[in-house]
Order: sequence, then structure tokens, then C-alpha cells
Amino acid sequence: MRTERSLIIIKPDAVERGLVGQIIKHFEKTSIHIKAIKIMKLDKKKAEDFYAEHEGKSFFEELVSYIISAPIVAMIIEGENCVEKARKIIGKTNPLEADEGTIRKMYAISRDKNSIHASDSRYAALRELGCLFDQDVDQVA
Repeated sequence: MRTERSLIIIKPDAVERGLVGQIIKHFEKTSIHIKAIKIMKLDKKKAEDFYAEHEGKSFFEELVSYIISAPIVAMIIEGENCVEKARKIIGKTNPLEADEGTIRKMYAISRDKNSIHASDSRYAALRELGCLFDQDVDQVA
């Protein structure tokens, strides 16, 4: 087991429905620690950079439009195997396939408006944290 960092984004649909506190509680009940948190509204360029791995795919423009449609809450989380633990907490992308008690099962509107994002690997976490947190993420207390 190793301590690592990851990114969580509470997406526009959940922010607009006032679910931020409820979603954060799912992480606070675990061994995952929230190291930084900020509310922000992404511009199109930053959203395109964030979703660069999907550029050229049929859903890319819709994904970018959705994430810039309203504010998001971005969090740096930290803990032992937190990438894997966070993925279990949030559930599968499609809320119909997500396990009971996961964030997506409880709060998602649809596969596209699934309320939350969590980095899917240590590599993705480093890249994504760099996109949304301008400072060196290693310097976050």
C-alpha cells in the first residue's frame, strides 16, 4: 500500500442540485483525506486540455460543454491507494451499473451527468491535478 494523491471533481449537475456537502461526506467517512478544495468555473480551453485524451471522439464537444456549463468543485485527495478507493466510492460511469451506496448510484442523473469524476490511475491523477491546480501539487499541505 502506498500514499498517493488523486483528483475528485464534483460536476455541474451535482453542484447545481446542492449535493456538494453530501458527496464530500462519502470521502470523509474513509481513510481518504481532502488536502485542497476549490470551487471554479472552467473555461473552454482548460476543459479541452483536461479532456485532451478524448479529443476527436464523438462525445468530446458535449463533454466540454457540460463541464463548463456551471461551477465545479475540485478536490485534491490523499491516502493509501486513494485512486482505487475513490473509484470504488464513486461507482461505475453508468449509474445503472453502479453498486448500491456509490455516489453515482445515489446522485447521478444519467451516464453523461453522473455527478462526479475521479482520476482513474496515478498517471491520470498527476496530469489532471496539474490541469486544475496551478500550484505544484506536491506543495499542497
